[in-house]
Order: sequence, then structure tokens, then C-alpha cells
Amino acid sequence: MKILPTLILLLFVQLALSQITSTQKQCNNFFGDNFISDGQQYRALLSGEEVAEFHATFYENSHYRLAACGGRDNQTIIYNVYDSERNLIYSNKDYNNAPYWDLYFSSTTDCTIEARLDTNVSKSGIVLLLIGFKN
Repeated sequence: MKILPTLILLLFVQLALSQITSTQKQCNNFFGDNFISDGQQYRALLSGEEVAEFHATFYENSHYRLAACGGRDNQTIIYNVYDSERNLIYSNKDYNNAPYWDLYFSSTTDCTIEARLDTNVSKSGIVLLLIGFKN
């Protein structure tokens, strides 16, 4: 009987890792041949109205692709990109929760990316954000 709880916990951990791997593969597909991942994985497990906050620096004269994926549906994630003064640069909510978007920066910009679940679609889940730069 003592082994059963341990086995259940191990199964749960394995399922969670499997879901993250699957979600990462989905996101990588959005890069195609034109974008290369920066190698970072920005991820969070969210519930309800929680918001994940990520920080990134985008460099002058560079094209980037942001891809946000969730375990259930790639349009369950709402993300906003803000500059260092909290000016909104982009929100995918304005584009039907598009799972990826291309951005160009004419000057080096430190940004905050906030991601949350569209609670009309999902109440909890994984948020994975990948950033790629143009090849």
C-alpha cells in the first residue's frame, strides 16, 4: 500500500512532462524554416485569472516571432507585450488570440510579456511561450 501513492505521483509527473514536451513541439512548428528559437522556454502552469510574466530583450533591427501554446488549444493563451514604460506594443487578443505573431524592433527594447489563459476557453493549463529570431 505504501508503493501505490509513489506510483501515482510518478505517473502524474510523467504525464505533466509529456504534456510540456508535446506543447513545445506544437510551438516549434510555428517557427518553420524562417525563424530560429532563442533556446529559452518561458512556461507557467496557470489557473483562473493568474498571469505569468516573462522578460525579454529584443535587439535593434531584428525580426522576432513570438509563439504561445497551451496544452489544449493554441488559441487559449492571451499575451501582451509591453515596453519598459508599460506601453502596450502588441496584444494577440486583438487578433483572435493568434498563437504566434511577428514583431520588428527598430531599437533595442526591454519588454515584459504577460500571458494568461482565455478563461472563456480554459480554466487551467500550461502556458508555453517561445521566442524566435529571423534566420
